[in-house]
Amino acid sequence: MIESADEFVRLRTSSESEQYRRAAHDEAPLEVWFDVIERFPEMRSWVAHNKTVPLVVLALLVTDDDWRVRCAVADKRKLTPGLFWTLAADRDEVVRASVACNRKVPIDVLKSLAEDQTPLVRDAARDSLERRSQ
Repeated sequence: MIESADEFVRLRTSSESEQYRRAAHDEAPLEVWFDVIERFPEMRSWVAHNKTVPLVVLALLVTDDDWRVRCAVADKRKLTPGLFWTLAADRDEVVRASVACNRKVPIDVLKSLAEDQTPLVRDAARDSLERRSQ
């Protein structure tokens, strides 16, 4: 269990693989995640990468100003349909393309992305739809 925001940052920035792995796999209380987000903005995408991060934290990160944070959230398989829809409407095409590549994205979201004005997003969504139909 990760006990503090400072511990998370120390683990994430460690050169030791076991500590780095803990940052990606260990649980932490909600207040720790919120403290990391508030005090260490450069660590927000790494919060999203954690395998145990709760949906309530991902719901906060889905509106982050940094497209890289939103992209990290878009890669998560445990998102709710509402979070997928929010990310599918993101202003950044890379975020929308990440949603299109997510194996758990609902089919209706994927069909919507297949009509995106941006070729990057549209092509990624169409490729995902094709893979699902095989």
